[in-house]
Amino acid sequence: MLQGKCKFEVSEKQLVIYAEPHTDYFVSPVDGSVTANAALVYEEVTGDFVCRAKVSLEHKSMFDAGVLMAVQDDTHWAKACFELGDYGFKSVCAVMTNGLSDDCNGATVEENELWLQLARTGNVFSVHYSMDGENYFLTRLCSLPFAETLKVGFEAQSPTGEGGKRCFTDYVIEHHGLEDPRLGI
Repeated sequence: MLQGKCKFEVSEKQLVIYAEPHTDYFVSPVDGSVTANAALVYEEVTGDFVCRAKVSLEHKSMFDAGVLMAVQDDTHWAKACFELGDYGFKSVCAVMTNGLSDDCNGATVEENELWLQLARTGNVFSVHYSMDGENYFLTRLCSLPFAETLKVGFEAQSPTGEGGKRCFTDYVIEHHGLEDPRLGI
């Protein structure tokens, strides 16, 4: 299913979403302003899940990102991003929003692609990244008391830019949690 406006293409192993200009999901902790206009290709998932993909894009503008996301509504969601940060570096970023967004930059990445994983086990949400698709490292672990059924999928954003292509390769949404959310397994 698609929420928002964008062009996208689906093949057996790849999802390509074209981010529209000036799109994002963010609830400012400074002034409470809500932006919830980025395109999301998703499926509804009840209960635990693991969402994983190899994400690649050309980062042109600040906060350009390919995102794994779980959405309850416009002010309650979790996202794992491969993003161009405000200091000019690409990084793994986790944004947890329970009324207001809590934005956290993680590992700096030199490459133009990496693996991301967003998982839910009960009310525990975890974000992991990997450079090889085998060895995952924790970026964020938190508790979010969200509804049992969420929209889980892939988002393309370009808050300050003119949009662009976001590729999600070998994408999967599994309907189970993690045995150990800290370890990502």
